[in-house]
Amino acid sequence: MLAYQNHIETNPNIMFGKPCVKGTRVPVDLILEKLGNGETIEDLLDAYPRISKESVLACLTYASFSLRNEDIISFAA
Repeated sequence: MLAYQNHIETNPNIMFGKPCVKGTRVPVDLILEKLGNGETIEDLLDAYPRISKESVLACLTYASFSLRNEDIISFAA
């Protein structure tokens, strides 16, 4: 399993503390949104040359870990 901690960081001085790809200001939620809207990993690598394929996969792993550890998940109608 990919250790997302090697690729994702939370720093209160970067993007208001949102989880981001290490060494960038690219937030995890942006990567997830773009993947959810049909962009490919290759599209993301072209658009954000400072991130790697491993970083994109780490965003997915981070999201999975975060959701797995939520007590209650609710969706707005």
